[in-house]
Order: sequence, then C-alpha cells, then structure tokens
Amino acid sequence: MGFIKDFKAFLLKGDIVNLATAVIVATAFGAIVKSFTNDIIMPPIGVALGGVDFTDLKYVIKEAQPEQVINGETIAAVEAVTINYGNFIQVVLNFIIIGFFIFMFLKAYAKTKKKEKESPEPASPPAPSAQEQLLMEIRDVLKSKQ
Repeated sequence: MGFIKDFKAFLLKGDIVNLATAVIVATAFGAIVKSFTNDIIMPPIGVALGGVDFTDLKYVIKEAQPEQVINGETIAAVEAVTINYGNFIQVVLNFIIIGFFIFMFLKAYAKTKKKEKESPEPASPPAPSAQEQLLMEIRDVLKSKQ
C-alpha cells in the first residue's frame, strides 16, 4: 500500500504536472512551427530557388528496380537507395525556427520577470506607534478583567 501511495504522491507533485503540461504545449507549439515553416517560409524559398521543394532533394545511390518476370519467376521490385539531404535541410530549418521562437518567448518571459522584480513590493503596514501600543495593552487588560 505504501508503494501506491508514494507513486500517487510522485505523480501529483507540481514538478511532474508542470513537466507534463510543458510536453503537451511543446508538442502543439512544434506542430505550429512546423506548419509555419512548411506552409509559409519554405514555399517562397522554393520559388526563389527555381521551384525546388527541399523534401524532394536527394542523392540516388542505387536506382529502383521494377518488378520483373524472368523465366516465369516474378522478382519483387526494389526501392531506390537514396540519401535524403533535402529532408535533412528541412528538419534543420525547422529546428532553427523553433529555436528562434523559443528564444523570443524566453526573452519576453525574462523581461516580464525583470519588471516584476523591479516593481516595488507593497509596503508592510507600519509598526504601531508607542501610543497605539499602549492603547492595545490597556484594551487587553480591560478584556482580561471582564
């Protein structure tokens, strides 16, 4: 029973909940940035490069072999062996753009925290004066006599 109780306490700690929330938000953020890169950034770059789609760029090491029939025996098709450097370029650009957005977000967050730190803390109420202190003591004595 102690194991289950400890495990439940572990799962409900603020750090774990915050981590889970961060992972979910990061996944959604990654999808947004990927769409931004693929749908907004890359098309103009592709047009500027003569209609090139980075994901289609590849170096063929071995050509594909179509399905063949030799002496009545069917030989299965073999896919081409390629180095997909265009997809690698796309992933690197996604990483740079995601890094830039995270950098900007953290910079704005740090600026907000700095402003909070610089803003004066609300002053604690001043300590009672000697006269107020004396009146409180008189009040306490009167209460104790009743």
